[in-house]
Amino acid sequence: MAFMEKPPAGKVLLDDTVPLTAAIEASQSLQSHTEYIIRVQRGISAENSWQIAGLSLPLPPKKLIGNMDREFIAERQKGLQNYLNVITTNHILSNCELVKKFLDPNNYSANYTEIALQQVSMFFRSEPKWEVVEPLKDIGWRIRKKYFLMKIKNQPKERLVLSWADLGPDKFLSDKDFQCLIKLLPSCSHPYIYRVTFATANESSALLIRMFNEKGTLKDLIYKAKPKDPFLKKYCNPKKIQGLELQQIKTYGRQILEVLKFLHDKGFPYGHLHASNVMLDGDTCRLLDLENSLLGLPSFYRSYFSQFRKINTLESMDVHCFGHLLYEMTYGRPPDSVPVDSFPPAPSMAVVAVLESTLSCEACKNGMPAVSRLLQMPLFSDVLLTTSEKPQFKIPTKLKEALRIAKECIEKRLIEEQKQIHQHRRLTRAQSHHGSEEERKKRKILARKKSKRSAIENSEEHSAKYSNSNNSAGSGASSPLTSPSSPTPPSTAVEHAPF
Repeated sequence: MAFMEKPPAGKVLLDDTVPLTAAIEASQSLQSHTEYIIRVQRGISAENSWQIAGLSLPLPPKKLIGNMDREFIAERQKGLQNYLNVITTNHILSNCELVKKFLDPNNYSANYTEIALQQVSMFFRSEPKWEVVEPLKDIGWRIRKKYFLMKIKNQPKERLVLSWADLGPDKFLSDKDFQCLIKLLPSCSHPYIYRVTFATANESSALLIRMFNEKGTLKDLIYKAKPKDPFLKKYCNPKKIQGLELQQIKTYGRQILEVLKFLHDKGFPYGHLHASNVMLDGDTCRLLDLENSLLGLPSFYRSYFSQFRKINTLESMDVHCFGHLLYEMTYGRPPDSVPVDSFPPAPSMAVVAVLESTLSCEACKNGMPAVSRLLQMPLFSDVLLTTSEKPQFKIPTKLKEALRIAKECIEKRLIEEQKQIHQHRRLTRAQSHHGSEEERKKRKILARKKSKRSAIENSEEHSAKYSNSNNSAGSGASSPLTSPSSPTPPSTAVEHAPF
């Protein structure tokens, strides 16, 4: 397929960050083995679920004798369910391509590396000066974004990185505006933005080239990882957990906030801040992947901030993501869960103050501070930045308006998703409360009281009726009612025979 061809009509742009949950529904014996049937659900809607059978991932230990016993199968099913729960709730593992392919084979059957190679090969037909050295397999977390190590033919020692990415569910720009903005990225010059060497796009994807950095990203520094290694190997299970020095935290934090403020002032939506999107160049942090928001790709932390209705703008998303990044710089690992109830000891209380303003229960409930407010906080206000490079990023007025509309559409989709999650959570809480042991006891007591009340009322009503009936028979005063127009029946004398 030529690089400038249109995408297939009716293509579904899936949000890969929507969590998948998996529950083992049943098991069945097939000849000499047991097959477990799993129901997988995307997001909160039970309607968006499907069944898969069999397991292809490493499993709990097997049993050679008695492996068809009912008790063993039930016990093993519990172990497998716990295993699936660990995978689907781990932020890195749950976004892994192997896991997605296993749980959702219909939507993840394509070979994205092959698709990317086809697109890149077509591109090189018109740009023969570039040459692929090798694919950089799985160095990023995105399934539909692939990387290749490059070189320029007349400068064979210089290494570059080509990234190719498919469109995402938040692509709201017109094809024309999208392509213009992608091609505008190499003109962006800022001391804390990593320079784009070349950029081009079609109606279905974008291709960008940047210089290869041997030192890698901020996440590579924190985890002491090699930049070319796969994402899972680098970050999923680090051997040593150690945060950065306080001065590094202050300097890197200030630099990142400065570039976020620059983009916000320009009206350029970002929304993709995390440690792997910050390149290290000496003691300077430079932001990567400005193209992600133009492509409509969902954020790495979307499954976190979609839970909080007050984080509903791209600016507040960036601030919340900065909180995640600061936590990782401070403690050498991501938070176990968000919101964070209490923070471990930090190099300075000034760090904790910023973390509380971005990751605490109160912050997530009430909303994020502005970037300008964070810059004024004690952790960053005294950091001196020395740079001679003047920021420059000229966006034509027409494209600024297109960006504004696209930003509103991105935020609208997020708000709608947050609303659905909020409603689902309320419904789940109500059902859980209704089905709790305490609530069942309360309902039983109320039912007994109601039953007793009803029995007493019935008894009283029966007694009243019986009493009225006796009174009527004893007095003889009662006579049948007759209609005014009806003739009165003649009286009849009763003769008594003498004894």
